[in-house]
Amino acid sequence: MGRYYCLDNPDTLTLSTVVTASMPGRLLLRESPFYPGGGGQLADRGLLRWADGESAVIGFEVQDGEVWHLLAEAVEAPAGPVEAEVDPAFRQLMRELHTGLHIVNALVYQSFNGALVTGVQMNGDGTARIDFDLPEADNDRLKALEPAINDVIRQDLVVRDTLVTQAQAGAEPGLIRSRSVAPPPTADGQVRIVEIVGLDRQACGGTHLASTGASRPFRILKIDNKGRHNRRLRLGLEGLARQGMT
Repeated sequence: MGRYYCLDNPDTLTLSTVVTASMPGRLLLRESPFYPGGGGQLADRGLLRWADGESAVIGFEVQDGEVWHLLAEAVEAPAGPVEAEVDPAFRQLMRELHTGLHIVNALVYQSFNGALVTGVQMNGDGTARIDFDLPEADNDRLKALEPAINDVIRQDLVVRDTLVTQAQAGAEPGLIRSRSVAPPPTADGQVRIVEIVGLDRQACGGTHLASTGASRPFRILKIDNKGRHNRRLRLGLEGLARQGMT
């Protein structure tokens, strides 16, 4: 699969582009600013506009390495120019949640002997969950990570990404953090690495902030024991996920 346009151009939320193929209710674009979802991150929301119409984008399907944009209306957009517009508030929300989960991941990895992730999910209400393989963990120690999470946010550390070969990704300890899955390589066999400078490096295919200080504070809402090995941290962005923050 090729590298998504949005990963190289994360601040481009409105893009004039061209329809290359279409069917009622779906189309392909030459270039697209949308992130189609993956790795627990929800897909972008937004609109497509053309000369005599528009439609909300309600989802995506990846087929043979191409991303089909699914429209709210069963219309057939004309071949030619269109304007694609990403919902900026929703993209910002996903960037904050995903960057925050990397901070949580880094601190748990460092504090609990390289514990691996077993599942992640980000939600549109400003909450998220991340599961770790932590059979012996003390939940109070996990809860005590909240000040450190927000200290990283306050430090406003730079977040950047690079590409390495699959061989390099496999050889560098700690780059692959999930017990079961890893980001798919690009067509030329490279793996995207997201780095929070001074804190962490790990493989990831999602969208992130340019620096940690662009995020609202995080709260650890709840910690669940999900089976013998699995600990689930439920988190929320301050000011959005108020339920359970007492």
